[in-house]
Amino acid sequence: MTEPPSPRSPQNGASDELTASHPPAVIAGFSGWLLDAFDFFLVTFCLTAMAKEFHKTVAEMSLVFTMTMALRPVGGFLFGLLADRYGRRIPLMINIGFFAIAGVLTGLVPNYTTLLIVRGLFGIVMGGTWGVGASLAMECAPAHRRGLLSGLLQEGYAAGNVLAAVLCFFCLKNLGWRMLFILSSVPALPLVLYIAFFVKESRVWQRSDNARRTWSEQHREVLRHWKLFLYLLIFMTAMLFASHGTQDLYPAFLQIQWHMSPERLTVITAISAVGAILGGLAFGWFSDKAGRRLAIITAFALGALLIPIWAYAPNQALLILGAFLMQFMVQGAWGVIPAHLSELSPSSVRALLPGFAYQTAGVIASLSGPIQATYAHRTSYGRAFAIMAIIVFTVASLMAWLGKERRGQNFGAA
Repeated sequence: MTEPPSPRSPQNGASDELTASHPPAVIAGFSGWLLDAFDFFLVTFCLTAMAKEFHKTVAEMSLVFTMTMALRPVGGFLFGLLADRYGRRIPLMINIGFFAIAGVLTGLVPNYTTLLIVRGLFGIVMGGTWGVGASLAMECAPAHRRGLLSGLLQEGYAAGNVLAAVLCFFCLKNLGWRMLFILSSVPALPLVLYIAFFVKESRVWQRSDNARRTWSEQHREVLRHWKLFLYLLIFMTAMLFASHGTQDLYPAFLQIQWHMSPERLTVITAISAVGAILGGLAFGWFSDKAGRRLAIITAFALGALLIPIWAYAPNQALLILGAFLMQFMVQGAWGVIPAHLSELSPSSVRALLPGFAYQTAGVIASLSGPIQATYAHRTSYGRAFAIMAIIVFTVASLMAWLGKERRGQNFGAA
């Protein structure tokens, strides 16, 4: 397959001139994704306390995650459509504003049923953030740094995990879970103001004809790219199985097989999330040099080699090292995704298709937990993790290899 011109070639120079204000756009996308992940992971760490207050089992409380995951595609479609039609900034500001409301309402819910409704509404908000933020940041990012900045943007998710772990470790007992959710909404207003005053609209979007299309023309434009959406859906399903399959039940693995306390679980979770952040930056940078597909495949290949110490560690030192390195590789592959999907998608659907595919795939990948738990009950968590990891790493690598490579694409010339 023919490689695109070097990102530093003259034809990309004009595009780079359009991206002089990229830091605020990347900060906005990173911060929005961080806040969403922070709120999402707060539920993970507060689940036991919430179950106790509402007199529910942990299994019943897991419906909170189901409601959030089930409605994320709605947000991906709605906010993606708005961002492709009206620009990236305003939908992102609206999205973050609704995030603040969802956080406060979570802290004020009077009962379990209301909690499910509120977390479903939060799912719509969370589903809309990634596609809009990624399209804004990647269209503003210089082509030759797009991979590195993609890694920074994507690891807002891991940074949110670390922030939630730290806050719960120090404040959950003293403040209670309700106050933590209310506090999670506090940074949203400054972020909306930051976007309003410092983030400029994507010039790539401004130079497109998106705003001049009628709704029927926009509808036809979306349908015209159904093959790309189908590819992205399959690819992102494999990617999300890799992420959820190495994260979601890992605390249960540590608690059941290693008999760890909740405090120690939180520490190891934070350590692995730091590995995720570093991995996203490292492989994002590597993808700028060697290509998006090669970076993804390399990360998963190295992750496969780590399975023995990650799932079958003989002692706690290797267990912690395995957790750190596994997330370094898995989220390293993920660090390439915002840039890769943005480059594969035309400007007319750059917010909608990647975001909608991502969130729809998330619903499918939410099955990873029940699948692993069922198999672990018959064998062990270590074996369940190992088998799923090798399968999904292989499938994700295959899908990356089958896809196209458009590293350094000049969005400004599209």
